Amino acid sequence: MVSSFQPELLASYGVQLSEDQYRRNSSLTVAVGMSGGVDSSVACLLLKLQGYRVIGLFMKNWDETNPDGTCTADRDFQDVVRVCERLEVPYYSVNFVQEYWDNVFAEFLEDYRQGHTPNPDILCNREIKFKVFYQRARLLGADFLATGHYCQVQQGQLQKAVDANKDQTYFLYAVDREVFKNVLFPIGHLPKPKVRELAQRFDLATASKKDSTGICFIGERNFKDFLSQYVQGQRGNFIDLEGRILGQHDGSCFYTLGQRKGMGIGGPGEPWFVVAKNHSSNEVILAQGQDHPALYADGLEAVELNWLRGAPTGSFRCKAKVRYRQPEQPCLVRVEGDRVSVVFDSPQRAMTPRQSVVFYDGEDCLGGGIIASVTPDYFSLSRDLPKVLPV
Repeated sequence: MVSSFQPELLASYGVQLSEDQYRRNSSLTVAVGMSGGVDSSVACLLLKLQGYRVIGLFMKNWDETNPDGTCTADRDFQDVVRVCERLEVPYYSVNFVQEYWDNVFAEFLEDYRQGHTPNPDILCNREIKFKVFYQRARLLGADFLATGHYCQVQQGQLQKAVDANKDQTYFLYAVDREVFKNVLFPIGHLPKPKVRELAQRFDLATASKKDSTGICFIGERNFKDFLSQYVQGQRGNFIDLEGRILGQHDGSCFYTLGQRKGMGIGGPGEPWFVVAKNHSSNEVILAQGQDHPALYADGLEAVELNWLRGAPTGSFRCKAKVRYRQPEQPCLVRVEGDRVSVVFDSPQRAMTPRQSVVFYDGEDCLGGGIIASVTPDYFSLSRDLPKVLPV
């Protein structure tokens, strides 16, 4: 179906390719990690258009039916089959359910039991997609692994996607830097509307499929209900900063810093937000107001570091973010052995232990680490917040 060199078409989607390079690509095999979504489908299409020998690999990480009796993985695999048959690409399914449970989900649950709020997508990329899945692709004879992530690689260096709203480097900072030498991100240079347009142009089955959100294996289910199947909550108290009881909760593990919804605490004044948790007493501390000083602090310490452009020494300035959707914030980083201390130019909201801080220098993702601790908040220090706060 896609069997001829089409330089004008490729150029219209940001790919400059000579006929000589097109012919050379025909000797290279790329295994595409296909999820059943539009992004990985178009990644596969673009590689096929560039002349590579392409195989589609569907990775099954979770083995459970939804409440309605359906299995999301089975539906997604059928979409992979339809896309691969349309593109005349061979396809296979690989099962990493046990590896996912052992190397990702078990740690995810233990963090929650300890009162933390981890990010399993980062661990999944490090331990599954770009480790065991990558190794399987190489064993199958692939020269490269490709995925539908929104990011780019230039000379082995992980860089941000062109579409800032979709950039996913935050989730990839923990991957072994050597792996990126053999990884392709075919859609990292495209804005999302162009990806949809290309899928529609080639009548791919996933062209209008809704983007998945949240943690991949949970799907559209209620997160608290899902987690309750594995983590035993214990009733405790919501309290304010003066220690007054505001109500009861089903377990401090089900709440995270900065959370607004799900507390059931009403009354006059501004909405209530989670500003702290006391795991030992099973108390969740609330305060009123989106920008309460108890939510803000100037810095953090991070451990479990992974550097993608060589390990730095001493101190350096860069930008960083402590959550996926946050704009990068200027900061000073001080390397202290196997940990770093980070001081931001402006106070940051709801920095959360066991989540990640990721560092950037321009377009380059430098790496990152796990937040081990946060400096005292502005309420504890009796400090006033600046009049203008970062987004």
